[in-house]
Amino acid sequence: MSQSQHDSGHFAETRMVSLQEHVMMQQRHHPTATGEFTWLMSGITKAARFIAAKVRRAGLVDILGEFGTTNVQGETVQKLDIFANDVLIKSLTYRGNVGILASEENDEPVVLHESGAQGRYVVLFDPLDGSSNIDVNISVGTIFSILRRQDASFGQVDSLADVLQPGLKQVAAGYVIYGSSTVFVYTTGHGVHLFTLDPTTGAFILHRENLRMPDSGSIYSVNEANVGSFAPGVRAYLDHLKASQDPAYTSRYVGSFVADFHRTLLKGGIFMYPATAKSPSGKLRLMYEANPMALLAREAGGLATDGSADVLDIVPTSLHQRTPLYIGSRRQVEEVKEFLAR
Repeated sequence: MSQSQHDSGHFAETRMVSLQEHVMMQQRHHPTATGEFTWLMSGITKAARFIAAKVRRAGLVDILGEFGTTNVQGETVQKLDIFANDVLIKSLTYRGNVGILASEENDEPVVLHESGAQGRYVVLFDPLDGSSNIDVNISVGTIFSILRRQDASFGQVDSLADVLQPGLKQVAAGYVIYGSSTVFVYTTGHGVHLFTLDPTTGAFILHRENLRMPDSGSIYSVNEANVGSFAPGVRAYLDHLKASQDPAYTSRYVGSFVADFHRTLLKGGIFMYPATAKSPSGKLRLMYEANPMALLAREAGGLATDGSADVLDIVPTSLHQRTPLYIGSRRQVEEVKEFLAR
C-alpha cells in the first residue's frame, strides 16, 4: 500500500473495508480486547441500517409528524423519534455486554436485566437528532456515546453512578447522518473514521480514515435569531467574524446539530450554541450530544468548550444536563474563548 493511501483523511478508494472489519483492526490499540466491543458496535450499525431504511421511506409510510407527546426535555416527540429509540434499545438489549442504556427520550437509564450487573458497557444516545426537520427533508442523525462501567460498581447495578461520567471517560463515540447518503463516523480515541452505507450490500464501507478537521475554517454556524440574548462576548465575536477578511467568513446554519457538526468536521470553522435567555444553561445535552461530538472533534484535531472549560472535563450532575457549546477548528474555538474571557 502506497504512502499516499496512509495520509490523514485520504479517501479509501482502493480498499473495501467494512466498519466491522475496521473496528476489529482498531483492537490492535487495545491489547486486552476480547471482541466484546466489536459485538456492541455491530448492534449500533444494525440499528442504523433499520433507521436509514425508515428515513428513506418516511414519506411513504405513516412515520412523519408528531407523536402527540413530549419527552423529558419538554420537546414534542416525533414518530420517527419513537421508532429510532425502540430500534436502538432492541438492537443493544441482547448484546450481552451492555448493562445500561440511556436515551434522550427516556426519563431514567434503562438497566438491561438480561446482562444486568455483568454488562460491561454503558451506551448513551440521541436516537434521532434533528427529527423536527424530517418533515421538510433535512438531514437527521443518530449520536452515540459509549462508557465503560466503573470498577467500583461492576457486579452491582448503580445506573446513575455509571452513567454520570465526564466525557473524557468515553471509550468510543460517533454519529450516523441520514442524508443523500448514510454516513457513519466513529472514534475509539485513535483517530476519526468515516464510512458510507452501500445500499446494495447493507455494509458500511470505509471512505476516509484518520480524518482531520482543518485547523481553521471560514464557516461559522449559529442561530443568529437568538443574538439579542447572547452574552456580550458572543456578540462581539460575531461582529469580529463579520468584519474579518482573513478569512472572510460565511454563515451556514442547518438547525440539525448532527448535520451542522458533520459539515464543520469536514470543512472546518465553528459551530456555536451559546446560552440564551430562554436556555440559560444552554440547549444541547451534555451526555447525548456535546460529549460524543467533543471527543470526535478532539480526535480530529479540533476543540470543544462550554465557553470556559473543555467539554470533556465537565463532570455531569444529572442525566439530561444541558450545556452551551462552541466546537470546531482549533483557531476559531481558541478565538471565541478569548472573546468570552474579556
